[in-house]
Amino acid sequence: MTIVIRNVFIIIFSAVALSACTQEKSKKVNVEQPTMAQQMKPETSGKFAKGDRVPNETVCMVNNAYMGKKQIEVPHAGKMYYGCCEMCVGRIPKDKTAREAIDPFSGKTIDKAGAYIVMISDEGEVAYFENEENYKRFLAQHS
Repeated sequence: MTIVIRNVFIIIFSAVALSACTQEKSKKVNVEQPTMAQQMKPETSGKFAKGDRVPNETVCMVNNAYMGKKQIEVPHAGKMYYGCCEMCVGRIPKDKTAREAIDPFSGKTIDKAGAYIVMISDEGEVAYFENEENYKRFLAQHS
């Protein structure tokens, strides 16, 4: 039950962060930039599907979403994280929860910079695993 509550919290927190990120980005849009909807909408068609591993650099690690293109690099403590906007870029070094995730298989806290990232929804939501083996074990348990 605790895992379910934690996962619900993570989903709600991600939605709030995405909303804040969207509001922050909308203030900075100009004629030469893509629209806000184009920037924030994951480009999932034809690239990756639910269950696929996605490249870390294509994930906004604050919003836990596959974005379909390389995100802004955020180096911190010798590791590389990725964010989709200036709000996310500013948050990653300051907020440990933006750099860490819970491996759904082991329940261990892991660093997103070195995680095995898998798209878990058609909308681009991702999950972070410690390694490919944990992902495979997770799939075996939930099949």
